[in-house]
Amino acid sequence: MADTAVRTHAERRAAALEVFERFTNGEVDAERAQRSMERRLGALGTFAFDVVMGDVWARPQLSRRDRSLIVITVLATIGSSEELSLHTEVGLNHGLTRTEIEEILLQVAAYAGFPMAMAASRVVDDRFRQLDGVDRLPERSGGAELDDDERERRAVEVRQTLTAGRASTDPASDMGRLVEHLGEVGRIAYHWAFGDLWSRDELSRRDRSIVVISILTALSRTDELAFHVPAGLNHGLTRTEIEEIMVQMTIYGGIPRAVEGTHAMKAAFAKVDARS
Repeated sequence: MADTAVRTHAERRAAALEVFERFTNGEVDAERAQRSMERRLGALGTFAFDVVMGDVWARPQLSRRDRSLIVITVLATIGSSEELSLHTEVGLNHGLTRTEIEEILLQVAAYAGFPMAMAASRVVDDRFRQLDGVDRLPERSGGAELDDDERERRAVEVRQTLTAGRASTDPASDMGRLVEHLGEVGRIAYHWAFGDLWSRDELSRRDRSIVVISILTALSRTDELAFHVPAGLNHGLTRTEIEEIMVQMTIYGGIPRAVEGTHAMKAAFAKVDARS
């Protein structure tokens, strides 16, 4: 959805200041922070307010919570530790729960690799400890310990939602197609990504689609976007919301990645339309 409104710089700055106030729950004076960033960073500080916050974060096409979901995902995926620490707290201020933020990192483990997820987990935990004023967080519960037949049962259900019912309802047949195409990579993907992760209810399927589309765009995995963009639609995302993921990516993944993702997204939409 195109945003054709023409704004003055004063309007953009006002929008940026409002975004910053939400970032910090009003605990930091926004105008003072803007002036400080400009003194320290020059034009980079100017654009951090006027473009990042005034142009992108202020857009109404996605909620602030959803934008935080995207940003935390991308920062974890690219290993931007200092920014991830900041946006962990921003995400909480925007309504994400700690459990949801932790769940993002599980998706990062599958789609960007365990090393990135483990590094991100240390950053997130450190921010949680700072917020709580403690040296150690409470013990967490582990994941479900599932036999392969249960993982496959869950994976079938997940792939039914991902594909809008086009995948086989028989686990042996459905997994067999992946194994035939990808070998043991397909088996692990079936058991772990679909059976273990996507089946968890700590994050909605819609939100997991936002996370995965964001990871794939940040990593330039356009072939995978061909599958996961339609899956996002099947999980309740609108086309406008998926387009807005790409808008957010201009700031946090860079314009070339956003352009690449937009081309892949439009190709996926065209295939959906042709199939319809």
